[in-house]
Amino acid sequence: MKITVYATTTCPYCSQLKDFLSQKGLSFEEKLIDQNEAAKEEMKAVSGGFMGVPFVYIEKDDGAKESVIGFDMGKLNQILG
Repeated sequence: MKITVYATTTCPYCSQLKDFLSQKGLSFEEKLIDQNEAAKEEMKAVSGGFMGVPFVYIEKDDGAKESVIGFDMGKLNQILG
């Protein structure tokens, strides 16, 4: 499973989300959209134009793709187990 977290350096919910994933023992790639224009454009593409953070994009081992807008712990637990 590949988890990508799109975040900004000043977002408190982004920090909570990253702590949550770390506590679950999950590795993830963080892309800071306020410091990297390519990451911002990538997020726009995978989110359908959504620009709020945090935004999580999950590619499961079976090829399924999931996304979570904001720090939605319930939805993340449902997707990640």
